[in-house]
Amino acid sequence: MSHDAGRRLSFIDVAGSPYDVGATLGRFGREALQDHFRTSAAWRELTTRRDDPLIGVMATIVRERCPRYWAELQGLAIGLALPFEDVFLWNCRGDIWAMAPDGCTTVQLPGSPHVIGHNEDGDPDFAGHCALAHIVSEGGTPFTAFVYPGSLPGHTFAATSKGVVQTVNNIRPLTGGAGTPRMVLARAILDAPDLDGALAVLKSGPRAGAFHLTLAQAGDERLLSVEFTAQALSVDRIQAARVHSNHLIHADTGRMSQIVTGSSGVRQRRGEMLLGQMPRSEPQGRALGILWDAADVELPIYRTDPADGDVENTLASAVFRVGADKVEWSVYDRPHAAARFDMRDGLVPFAA
Repeated sequence: MSHDAGRRLSFIDVAGSPYDVGATLGRFGREALQDHFRTSAAWRELTTRRDDPLIGVMATIVRERCPRYWAELQGLAIGLALPFEDVFLWNCRGDIWAMAPDGCTTVQLPGSPHVIGHNEDGDPDFAGHCALAHIVSEGGTPFTAFVYPGSLPGHTFAATSKGVVQTVNNIRPLTGGAGTPRMVLARAILDAPDLDGALAVLKSGPRAGAFHLTLAQAGDERLLSVEFTAQALSVDRIQAARVHSNHLIHADTGRMSQIVTGSSGVRQRRGEMLLGQMPRSEPQGRALGILWDAADVELPIYRTDPADGDVENTLASAVFRVGADKVEWSVYDRPHAAARFDMRDGLVPFAA
């Protein structure tokens, strides 16, 4: 693990105008991201893509169609004390670069309640520098999300005051498009009133990049697996236990040109095998048993190797229980240990 792996996941409260929310998140992540920009291979790679014409198109779309998130990005840049162009580029990293270091594994267990387990895999440099953020942005829906330094909230795992739960997995298509950045789409879903509103966000205009989303809502019987790219949108209602790593697997999108890394392929196969081995296990334990699996020494599901081939480590695990009238969830920052946070009312921790 990185040298900051011993630091615990923190919890922050963020409120105000969209600009204020961005500025607060920027101040939170300033030191970590400025260090990252100075030293990381990811930032060096992105700077070679500054002249990609898609960036200007994406900026115009966000400014014109998503003014609240444009304001959050503007505040983020001020809080980070970095040029806006750099921060915007960073928030479009996966739209223009297939191998941007974002990973994740999700376990999807339909039932009553639905159980969603998620490993948040990201750049090892950010270990110890992330947080759960309870965010109340004027004009939007309150939510709590795992946040990275320098990034809009939404592209990780989150629950909203409307009972919507979203977890996000990186996808690496070989072709993108001129559209709304994928991280802005994931942020917009957190303001949606319900699952149909969340899907409407994805259908509302052109998309730039690709993500896999697991979506559920308290009081809604559906558990949804959503794969989207610039060219396609696939929505599956999950009827039996599934796992999803970092490549397209739906029948109508799985044949699209994409990069399937060794880690993503092994995690997908290993997760499916473990699902088959634990069919009658208690759902939360079943989810954590898969998320914390490290039996494959070279390519484990729970990832701690600083030399990981995709430059990703597991920074947190979350398990959501989405029932008829509420969402309960637990967040872990260490495997095989007690939860760091247990969430009540969907959004606020009652134990830390």
